[in-house]
Amino acid sequence: MRKRRTLATALAGLAFTACDQGALPPPTLRPPVDPQGALALVETQLSFGPRVPGSPGHAAQLSWMLARLDSLAPEVVADTFPWVTTGGDSLTLVNVVARFQPEQTRRILLLTHWDTRPWSTEARDSAQRDVPVPGANDGASGTAVLLELARIFAEQAPPMGVDLLFVDGEDYGPGTDDMFLGARRYAETLGPARPIYGVLLDMVGDRDPLFPVEGYSFQAAPIVVRKVWDAARRMGYERYFPGSVGQPMLDDHVPLIEAGLPTVDVIDFSYGPDHAWWHTPDDTLDKVSAETLGMVAEVMAELIYSGG
Repeated sequence: MRKRRTLATALAGLAFTACDQGALPPPTLRPPVDPQGALALVETQLSFGPRVPGSPGHAAQLSWMLARLDSLAPEVVADTFPWVTTGGDSLTLVNVVARFQPEQTRRILLLTHWDTRPWSTEARDSAQRDVPVPGANDGASGTAVLLELARIFAEQAPPMGVDLLFVDGEDYGPGTDDMFLGARRYAETLGPARPIYGVLLDMVGDRDPLFPVEGYSFQAAPIVVRKVWDAARRMGYERYFPGSVGQPMLDDHVPLIEAGLPTVDVIDFSYGPDHAWWHTPDDTLDKVSAETLGMVAEVMAELIYSGG
């Protein structure tokens, strides 16, 4: 029987610890990834319009996402929390966690953000800077990959506990004081009971993908980096997951690292010619590739079903 719990109830029921890893389970055969299905999930999100907190698109996506996850995951947790921005905006934000194998003590966290940016702050045309970002890559791509993984986990249970976390308020801004809000909220709930590590997916749909090792990930979670990039190598994707270390990125993994949860950021931060599509109205469906979404989903599935 599937159920949705409040955050307080869910936290009261957690029994896992970072040290309680136990023996690694044997690899588990897994269902295939559906790249076109993942792309369709991006398209569905874009059909709601911008998913800016407080907007109709945000409410529509939340309703759709909860319904979809309720049909797939044994347990879904919705954590609603307020935030007042430095500019005085009062936001109502919602983090969503879908928990697979909730009874398992050894757990891994996969996360992404599902909101989109209210302003196209990087648009080269100043007249476009007040336009909300469509968020095909920056928001919808990571969400689509996690939703595709939820379908796979529902068909074949993973060999350990997996929490899929969809954080809100990552991209509100315009400055970092009002960004990464859902990740900060989740970090506050960790305490001593937590997954053993996390993997953040952000901007994972580019038609020309390249995922070097992000700088803070390399510094704070080198063992997790090795797990993820080894999974990519086993799947034959080492060309797209080079072992070189790229620039450090302020992203949702940073609050988790600061809270003591080793977390890596899988991110392709070279988006369009001279990075021209990031935080602009050009972050649209035609810039996203089913093959890239499928590749990232396959790497995550390999990581999980090979024992994490």
